[in-house]
Amino acid sequence: MALIWIIFIAIALLGWVVQARLQSRFKKYSKIPLKSGITGKEVAEKMLHENGIFDVQVISTRGHLTDHYNPLKKTINLSEPVYNSYSVAAAAVAAHETGHALQHAKGYAPLKMRSALVPIISSTSKWVMWILLLGIIMIQTFPYLLWFGIVIFGMSTLFSFITLPVEKNATNRALRWLSSAGITDVSNHAQAEDALRWAGYTYVVAALSSLATLLYYIMIATSGSRR
Repeated sequence: MALIWIIFIAIALLGWVVQARLQSRFKKYSKIPLKSGITGKEVAEKMLHENGIFDVQVISTRGHLTDHYNPLKKTINLSEPVYNSYSVAAAAVAAHETGHALQHAKGYAPLKMRSALVPIISSTSKWVMWILLLGIIMIQTFPYLLWFGIVIFGMSTLFSFITLPVEKNATNRALRWLSSAGITDVSNHAQAEDALRWAGYTYVVAALSSLATLLYYIMIATSGSRR
């Protein structure tokens, strides 16, 4: 049991390092203007149209690093600093989120799998921790309750790991297009790649954290059943 706590601490420290480096990278690259002088909004729209997609809207959303693609509404939601910015960081983020729109349009299988899990995760996220807590309390009298909670939590872990190839593929699509479209060049393409790489690491940390938590509950369930 001590080992799992060491793993938790290591993942927490790793997450802190990744977040700190991500923030510093985006702060640095947000100060580097694109030679083309186009905003994040214009980058997303240009990438969409050049790939034959005209039914996706690019809109502005509040917050910092809150950028995301909504497949249900077909909207690319860019945070205000990205939406209006002419920077390398803004172009990288906008192209990455547009990469998700391309995945959606082309029926990218891992994105379909992740989208199928969204309703399950959304409907269970509010009460799964209560089930796990009650399962631990009642482990001697009703052990199946904890295992039920573990199965539900396992869906979230699966979601986290399916997210990894989805994010990596969107980044690859973004970087290829940024280079081929001339949005980035030899002077700043590596910076766009670096920004998206550190953003991708946040999903790796989230997946590892979810897996460690899942294993922790499994250990509790198996040890409780042996008593």
